[in-house]
Amino acid sequence: MKSIKRKIAIVGLGFALLMGGAAVLAPKASAQDASTEGAKRRVRSKVLPEYPALAKQMNVMGKVKIEATVSADGRVVETRVVGGSPLLVNAATDALKKWRFEPGPKDSTELVEFEFK
Repeated sequence: MKSIKRKIAIVGLGFALLMGGAAVLAPKASAQDASTEGAKRRVRSKVLPEYPALAKQMNVMGKVKIEATVSADGRVVETRVVGGSPLLVNAATDALKKWRFEPGPKDSTELVEFEFK
C-alpha cells in the first residue's frame, strides 16, 4: 500500500512539473497588432490588450474582431464581438473600450481586429 501511494505521489509530482514546464516552454505570446482597416475615423489613442494568462499557457492564438460604436466625441460606447476565441475576447474588448477616436459629427460604427500571437 505504501508503495502504491509513493508511486502516485511521484506520478503527480512529475505531472505538476511537466505542466509547470509547459508554461515556460510555450512561445511568448503577445497582442501585437490591432487594425482598423477601412475605418471611418482615425484612432487618436489605442491600448493593446493584455494576453490572458490561460490563453498564453494553452498557446491559444488568433484574431478577435469587434464592432465598436463610437460616440461623436470619440469614445467607444458599445462593443459587439464579431468573432474570435472566447479566451481572448474579454481582453480585446477591455482594451478597445479604452480607445479614443477623432471626434465626428455623429456616432459611427468601427470594425477593429486584434491579433494575438
